[in-house]
Amino acid sequence: MDTVPKLAAAGAAVAAVLIALGGAVIAGSGESVRQPRPTLRWTPGACVTGELALTACNGGDSEVIAMAADPPGPGECPADTDDVLRVGAGRTACVRNFLEPHPGAPGEGGGLLRPGDCVTLDGRERACSRPGWYGRALALTGEPAACPDGTLDTLDGDLQVICLGRGGQVLDRGACVAEPATDVIARSAVTRLPCDSPHAWARVVSFEVTPARCPPSSKRYLRADEGYRPVTCLSVLSK
Repeated sequence: MDTVPKLAAAGAAVAAVLIALGGAVIAGSGESVRQPRPTLRWTPGACVTGELALTACNGGDSEVIAMAADPPGPGECPADTDDVLRVGAGRTACVRNFLEPHPGAPGEGGGLLRPGDCVTLDGRERACSRPGWYGRALALTGEPAACPDGTLDTLDGDLQVICLGRGGQVLDRGACVAEPATDVIARSAVTRLPCDSPHAWARVVSFEVTPARCPPSSKRYLRADEGYRPVTCLSVLSK
């Protein structure tokens, strides 16, 4: 009854000797024993090249710090994730660079969407140093009603509502806008301008639920059908 365990142990001993001799010349044979190359898999701790391919961890530019669904759900990737790579059906790898720069830092345009990041009108993250972003994320919530104080607008993200604060093209009280070309325009066509610009047409005085609640100084307004703040009350600038 002891035969099988003894054979297994012997096999393990032989394997250990072969591994110990790997890469060395065996006396009298003149041949070398090569160690098998390790199998590279998308798992936490794996290393990734700058071309986003797996590599042995004596090289590489970044490390897989977690595996997640596609797209990652809230909390599946760590907060310091620099990039999210699609690595198979329904699977993504959360990756962080070994060295700076860290594009996942707030405002840098990579990694996970988080407060401080800049986003375009379709909810995609963009580096705040690049042109074309619409607003800056103040918080991420499950519904617009849960957005914190200071929220000026919202966008629908993939899995969450993006609450936007000051910055970019998001309108705030006192901001000025150009005159719309038509009565019905897309939100992207509302152009924010410096109030001393010769093209500035009106100043934002308040945000209301209905036009009837705009203050007496407001002679015009913008209305969004499903906006976080449906009515933007405007005071036309005198020229």
